[in-house]
Amino acid sequence: QVQLVESGGGLVQAGGSLRLSCASSGRTLSSYSMGWFRQAPGQEREFVAGISWNGGRTAYRDSVKGRFTISRDNAKNTVDLQMDSLKAEDTAVYYCAASSLLSRRLQDFDYWGQGTQVTVSS
Repeated sequence: QVQLVESGGGLVQAGGSLRLSCASSGRTLSSYSMGWFRQAPGQEREFVAGISWNGGRTAYRDSVKGRFTISRDNAKNTVDLQMDSLKAEDTAVYYCAASSLLSRRLQDFDYWGQGTQVTVSS
């Protein structure tokens, strides 16, 4: 069983940075592709960034390219999302998720964390 826990959310001013981290308290994450998703109030959950099991491939939604960086440390069993140049429209609950596929689709992810709130003030 994979149990994911996110941390690092908070309140930041526009233009600032936050680093989210996702850790597993169960099985190792090294055999999974990982993704970060977000959900703003009244909006559908959307893909933000993904990384393959060995970190060799990454993917981002267009609106965060050049500002967000996903990375992983399989030795530490963690996946991080560095978020720079934050904008008010980045405000959402951010979730990490694990999948056997490198995918952008919610339905391809089998395990989800509880989410962490990111609020960007303008």
